[in-house]
Amino acid sequence: MTDISLRSAPQMRVGRWSLRKPSVLPGFGLTLGFTLCYLSLIVLIPLAGLILAAAGLGWSGFWSAVTTPRVLAAFRVSFGTSMIAALINAVFGLMVAWVLVRYSFPGKKIVDAIVDLPFALPTAVAGIALTALYSRNGWIGSWLEPMGIKVAFTPIGIIVALTFIGLPFVVRTVQPVLQDLAPEEEEAAVSLGATRWQTFCRVIFPAILPALMTGTALAFARAVGEFGSVIFIAGNMPGISEIIPLLIIIKLEQFDYAGATAIATLMLMVSFAMLLAINMLQAWMRSRHAG
Repeated sequence: MTDISLRSAPQMRVGRWSLRKPSVLPGFGLTLGFTLCYLSLIVLIPLAGLILAAAGLGWSGFWSAVTTPRVLAAFRVSFGTSMIAALINAVFGLMVAWVLVRYSFPGKKIVDAIVDLPFALPTAVAGIALTALYSRNGWIGSWLEPMGIKVAFTPIGIIVALTFIGLPFVVRTVQPVLQDLAPEEEEAAVSLGATRWQTFCRVIFPAILPALMTGTALAFARAVGEFGSVIFIAGNMPGISEIIPLLIIIKLEQFDYAGATAIATLMLMVSFAMLLAINMLQAWMRSRHAG
């Protein structure tokens, strides 16, 4: 009886010795050390160096560098277009995930693979392709131009590029949650007389909302720092279609390292603040749903 209990218990203290269930991975101390070392080299040390370089400017130098009209306009363009693209991806990414999970149709695997195309396609290639499509002589732009809709070399072109590169984040975040939803809850709602729209709004949507918000946040974060696919279709006109990453590159080419550091630090702080707010909102909604 004692021998069976010793083998079945995951952990038991016998005298001064502790019987632990063997683990496949190395010990906690070793893995924690490798984790902290890796994060420090890849993430923490570069970010700390950026913040320290910006701190060397002083508050007055930092403020004067990030409040010029050109910098403020670039921030409005970057964050405004990123937010619009993320909201568009939230709507259409949910629709794409819904179709891929709930319906079977010829070519479904091909469509599923196309969703991941922005992950594999170089961003510069995506920018050139979108510019060729939406320019005045492009396949789509030639139809839009007579209607007074100009996409290429305008902020609308930036939104198109950011929507293209952000769509997979929403689809791949929502898709597994939809696949794991139990059909019993929907069947119970239908048996109680709920319509399809009521079933979606009251049963399905609350369950997938945290995943949808996470995918939207990832798409937004990806769009804020996007460079390659935007510079070809944006036009890069200061105050109109110039984005923050391009302005940082311009500052570096002009050997204005202080200005580039200040802009990059402010962009980092704003991105962290927005992601923190989104994560707090997600935690609140999950706790409310669980309660």
